[in-house]
Amino acid sequence: MAEVNLSPPAVPMTGKRIAVLTSGGDSAGMSGAVRAVVRQTLASGGVAYAVYEGYQGLVDGGSMIKQMRWEDVRGWSSEGGTLIGTARCKAFMERPGRLTAANNMVEKGIDALIICGGDGSLTGADKFRSEWPGLMEELVSSGKRTENEVKHHKHLNIVGLVGSIDNDLSGTDATIGCYSSLERICQSIDYIDATAFSHQRAFVIEVMGRHCGWLALMAGVSCGADFVFCPENPPSENWEEEMCGIIKKHREMGKRKTIVVVAEGAHDRELNHISPTMVKDLLSNKVGLDTRVTTLGHVQRGGPPCAYDRMLATLQGVEAVKAVLESRPDTPSPVICIVENKIVRKPLVDAILKTKEVAANIAKKDFAAAMKGRDAEFEEFLEAFNITTATDKSGMLLPPEKRMRVGIIHVGAPAGGMNAATRAAVAYCLTKGHTPVALYNGFPGLCRHHDDKPLGSVRVLDWLDAETWASRGGSEIGTNRGLPAEDMEKTAECFELYNIEALFVVGGFEAFTAVSQLRKGRQQHEAFKIPMVVLPATVSNNVPGTEYSIGSDTCLNALITYCDAIKQSASASRRRVFVVETQGGASGYIATIAGLAIGAVAVYTPEEGIHLNMLVEDIKFLKESFASDAGHSRSGKIILRNEKASKVYTTELIANIIKEEAAGRFDSRFAVPGHVQQGGTPSPMDRVRAVRFGVKSLQYLEKFIGKSKQEIADDPMSASIIGIRGARVKFSSMEKIEREETDWKDRRPKEEFWMSLIDVVDTLSGRPKTCRTPMPGSPAVSPEVMNGARKANGMSSS
Repeated sequence: MAEVNLSPPAVPMTGKRIAVLTSGGDSAGMSGAVRAVVRQTLASGGVAYAVYEGYQGLVDGGSMIKQMRWEDVRGWSSEGGTLIGTARCKAFMERPGRLTAANNMVEKGIDALIICGGDGSLTGADKFRSEWPGLMEELVSSGKRTENEVKHHKHLNIVGLVGSIDNDLSGTDATIGCYSSLERICQSIDYIDATAFSHQRAFVIEVMGRHCGWLALMAGVSCGADFVFCPENPPSENWEEEMCGIIKKHREMGKRKTIVVVAEGAHDRELNHISPTMVKDLLSNKVGLDTRVTTLGHVQRGGPPCAYDRMLATLQGVEAVKAVLESRPDTPSPVICIVENKIVRKPLVDAILKTKEVAANIAKKDFAAAMKGRDAEFEEFLEAFNITTATDKSGMLLPPEKRMRVGIIHVGAPAGGMNAATRAAVAYCLTKGHTPVALYNGFPGLCRHHDDKPLGSVRVLDWLDAETWASRGGSEIGTNRGLPAEDMEKTAECFELYNIEALFVVGGFEAFTAVSQLRKGRQQHEAFKIPMVVLPATVSNNVPGTEYSIGSDTCLNALITYCDAIKQSASASRRRVFVVETQGGASGYIATIAGLAIGAVAVYTPEEGIHLNMLVEDIKFLKESFASDAGHSRSGKIILRNEKASKVYTTELIANIIKEEAAGRFDSRFAVPGHVQQGGTPSPMDRVRAVRFGVKSLQYLEKFIGKSKQEIADDPMSASIIGIRGARVKFSSMEKIEREETDWKDRRPKEEFWMSLIDVVDTLSGRPKTCRTPMPGSPAVSPEVMNGARKANGMSSS
C-alpha cells in the first residue's frame, strides 16, 4: 500500500477549475481515477469537469465537457474501463484542433487538465501545454476571444496519470490497470493449467505487450511458466534449442504440463517476430508434445479493477489534484508514479522520453540498454524467473564448502503467497547447491513430529515437490501459531540434529515473534547462531519493519469482491447500509485500504476506536446523504468495521443502532465475511512479490556463508526482516525493529504509515470531520500514533 502526502496545498484553491479526461487504450481503474479527481477537486473548493471521449471531446466541446457533481461519480471505483469514454482523435494531433480545444476550455473557464492515459496521450498533453500561450494569443488575434477573456488563462496546468495495462511507462513500478490485467491473465492460465496437467499438454499463451514484456514476465513468474518471451530481453541466438532443452528437462524431472508465455511483441535478437504458432510447432515437432495456442486478447482489458488498481487510481487521482494546486507557471508538467510503496511525482517529459528510449533501443538491438530503461524491479523479476526455471545449474552452483542446509518454516495463520515464496526458495537453493529443508507444521510440528515414521516433519524438498506451488493458496508445508519459546530446548536440539545452517521464516506477527525469540535464545543455544530472515506474510499487514506483507493483497481482493456483491444488493434495495466486519487483528490496515477501494462511507479501526459521538455524527451524515439522494443509482452504502475496533460497539450492534435511528427512512444490515478474507488462489501481486522477496531472502542468507557462529551472533543484521519501506525494499535488523518500532501489546508497528489514508476515505465519501472523534485515551491521540500519522503525511513530529 502506498504512502501519500496529505499536507495542505501550497496554493489556496480559489475556485480552481479542473478537467479530467481518459485517453488511449482503456484500463481497469480509470473510472476510479476520475472519481478521485472529481471528488478531491470538489472537496478542495474547486469546480470539476469530465471530458467525454478523450481528446475528441475536448475538440468537440459543448456537452462533451460536463461539469461534474459529487453524486455523478458514485460507485465508479468498482467499474471497469472508463465511464467517460476514450477515443482516438486525429484533429487534436494538428494545431487547428488544439486551438479549438483551447477555445472550448476557455469557454468553460478550465485552467487545469488531468489526463489518464498512455505515453502517447501524455505526450499530446505536454505539447498542448507548451503551445498554450501561443494558442491564447491566436484566439485573441483571430477575434475568437477577447484579451479580457483569456487573461486568467495565460498558463495551463497539466498532470499525467498513467492508465495502461502494459505497465510500459519508465519511472513507475505500476500503471493504473496493469495488475487487473495480470489478474485476468493469471486466472486464465490457472484454468488452462488444470487441463494441461490432465492431458500432459503444452500450452502457448499470447499476452499483450508490444514493446513491454511486463505482463508476460509477471504471468510467467506468477504461474510457474517454463519459458517466457519478452521484447526487452529476447532469448539467445539458439533459442529454439534452449527452450526445447529446458522443457525436455522439466518433463524428464516429472513435470506433466508445459506453459510458455509469449508477449505479442516478442522477437529474437535479430528482431524477427516470434509468434505463438512458431513456438507451438517447435514443441510439437521437436519435443513431441501435444501443444495448443491460446491468445487471450481483449479479455485482458476487461472486468472490474483489482484492489491494488482501485487504491492506485484513487491515491494518484488525489495526488494529481494536489499537484495542480501546488503548481506554478514554471513547474514542469508532472506524471504521478508509484515507486515500491510511495506515490511520487516525476517530470512528465523525462518519463516519456525514457519510455520511448526503450522502444528505440530495442529497434537498435541494444537490449542491455532497453533493460536499463525498465525499473530495477523488472530486472530482479527476470533474474528470479531464470533462477527458478534453470535446468543447467553447472554455472550457478556454489562450491561445496559454501553450500548450506536452509530450514524453511511457516509460522502463524495461512496467507496467500506463502507457497510461492517457498517454491522460489526451494528452486533457488537447488540452483545454488543448497539443501532446502522444510520444517512442516511450524515449530510444534518440528518439536513433536520431527522423527515420526515413516515420514517426519523435517523433509528435504526436491524441485518437483514444490514446482506446482506457485498458484496455490494456504500453506503446503503447514503453518502453526506455536512459538519456539514453548520448548526452546527441543527446538535447539532439532536444529542441531538436522544441521540447520540458515533459517527462512514465512509468516505474520507470530513469525516475527518467533525469530525474536530465536535471536534472544542465542545466548543459551549455539544452534540459533545462524542467519535468519523473516518474510512477512499475513492478511493483516501488521508486521513491523515493512509496509507490505504477502497475503494482504489477496485478502483485499477477496474482501472487495465480497463488498461489491453486498453493495449491489444494497443498491438494488435503494436505501440500505451494510456494516461489514473485516479481519486485521488490532491493525486497521485492511479496513482502511478496502474502504479506499470500494468507496466506503466510513471506516472504524482499532487505532481510533469507536466513540458514541462518532456513531451519532455518522448517523446524521447517513440521514443527510439519503435525504439528498434523489433516486440516483448505486445508492447502497457500506461501512467497514475492523474486528477489534471496539469491544462494546460490535458490528451487529452498530447495524442495529443505525436501523433504529433511521426510523424506516433507510435500512441497515451487517455482514461478516470471516475467513473468506484469507482468499483462495493468491493474487498475482502476492505471488510475484513472494517470488522476488523469497529469492532476495536466500541471497541475503548467503552473505553469512563462511562466518563463524559467534561472528553471526555478533552481527545484528544476522536476524533480519525483509520489507518495503517507502520507495525501497530493504532488510532491517530484528533487534532494532523489536526495540524501536514494535507495539508488542497490540501486535503492530508503532507507526502505521497508512493512518493518514483514513482522511482520504473520508474526503472521498464526503464524511464530515466531526465524525472522526477518537475515544478518550485512544492510541489515535497518543504521541506514537500521531507521530506515525505525521510521518505518513510528510510532516515532522515537532
